[in-house]
Amino acid sequence: MKIFRVGEKILSQEKLEREINKILHLRTDGLTQGEVARKLGIERTFVSRLESLGEIRKGKKIALVGFPIKNKFEIMRKAQEIGVDFSLILNKKESNDFIENKTKIDLFNEIISIITRLIDFDLIVFLGSDKRVDVAEKLFSIQVIGVEIGKSPISEDKYVDPERIESILNEVKVLPVNRRENI
Repeated sequence: MKIFRVGEKILSQEKLEREINKILHLRTDGLTQGEVARKLGIERTFVSRLESLGEIRKGKKIALVGFPIKNKFEIMRKAQEIGVDFSLILNKKESNDFIENKTKIDLFNEIISIITRLIDFDLIVFLGSDKRVDVAEKLFSIQVIGVEIGKSPISEDKYVDPERIESILNEVKVLPVNRRENI
């Protein structure tokens, strides 16, 4: 164990590393800086400064949301390769199960939880029907890139070109304005 004396204090490097790892894991699990600070009993500004110290690249925090997607695993793999911070991609069965297997209050609470989580992102790439893309663009005050995969209502899973999504995701790292793509 490596020990440091700083004035009257004795510091453990191992303890510091453990606490920093907790903070980083909670942040990568999707908690906001404020949530991490409250959970660990520290200042939110400390979490922010810690992230600034370790920052390798500064870019938009990107979320990818889409349904009903036939090739969801392919799209999720592309998003992971590119470094998308959050993905919620569902096929038709999963989106139906999401709705049908919950009470109304549980469904409402889960939707609010997802919306609240998405608000923390700088940009959302949203794959969905024309009407759902419109709703997403109006719902969020942050940047939304709507990718229409069909006219509403969509009754079956839609194939989404992974190369097109890869192109959009790579492009949005510097994209300054809202826009809509048709595929």
